[in-house]
Amino acid sequence: MTTAVLSALIRPLVEPRLPDWVEAKWFMSKEEALELAPQAEIGWFDFTQPGPMVEVVTAATNLKWLNSIYAGLDFLPLDLLARRGVTVTNGAGINAITIAEYVVMLMLAHAKGYREVVRAQDRHEWLLDSPGKRELCGERVLLLGLGAIGSLIRTRLEAFGMEVVPVRRSAQGGALGPDEWRGKLGEFDWVILAVPSTADTRYLIGETELAAMKPNAVLVNIARGDVVDQDALVAALDGKRIEAALLDVTTPEPLPADHPLWDAPNAQVTMHLSGRAQTKMFMRSADRFIDNLARWHAGEPVEPRLDPALGY
Repeated sequence: MTTAVLSALIRPLVEPRLPDWVEAKWFMSKEEALELAPQAEIGWFDFTQPGPMVEVVTAATNLKWLNSIYAGLDFLPLDLLARRGVTVTNGAGINAITIAEYVVMLMLAHAKGYREVVRAQDRHEWLLDSPGKRELCGERVLLLGLGAIGSLIRTRLEAFGMEVVPVRRSAQGGALGPDEWRGKLGEFDWVILAVPSTADTRYLIGETELAAMKPNAVLVNIARGDVVDQDALVAALDGKRIEAALLDVTTPEPLPADHPLWDAPNAQVTMHLSGRAQTKMFMRSADRFIDNLARWHAGEPVEPRLDPALGY
């Protein structure tokens, strides 16, 4: 028998489908997870906050496979997991559909001035003209990150008649290479960030990059807050050096109530809700976990695997 220590939140979707070679032990709290962690060969230790996950993962000294619903696991002790030889599967792609839809919503809401329409309705005011007159069709998008999320963003925006230019490790198929995109920032109307958070992507967009953008450029970040130098962004928005920033992620999270981004008229902050705007996340995660159990038992690779050295 293989001992699997799993969150009780996923129990209704997983327990009836577990193979007979798995002995499942369920936890409801951090304390229960910490008590069970040393027994775990397979662990699914998701909590809503990073702290408890770090504690439980560290305590799981016999762990061979760690599974998570979250795509970004950079907060975990990845070096420790690598030394222990733990295989890590994450939630890459689980929420790709809803995040891609969320990006389209943010862009359309900005282009059409929809926030002002909602506010006018709250005031019972009949607007005589649209507060937003921007059309997506024909505009150019620089897309940094072409993984599961970025790929879906690309197809959806192309359906609107936008020209989407991705950034890839190798410049091919119309993509820009990692050393090319900065020199072409001034050619794009929208810059979308869909990259993982790593040492290489920290402050990927800073003062220099913001200064290189068009005055009507819009920055969209659904990656991680630390991909953007937030102080430089606030200064660029305040100085109207770019048109707007649409931010589903910030640093820190939650964003402090007195942070200037809340009141910036050319910023939208959507509280890291893009991946939560759906009801199928747990179902998809359970299906993936059950499929991976069969692969694990057969000695086949489980997926998607996180590379601790890369952080994604």
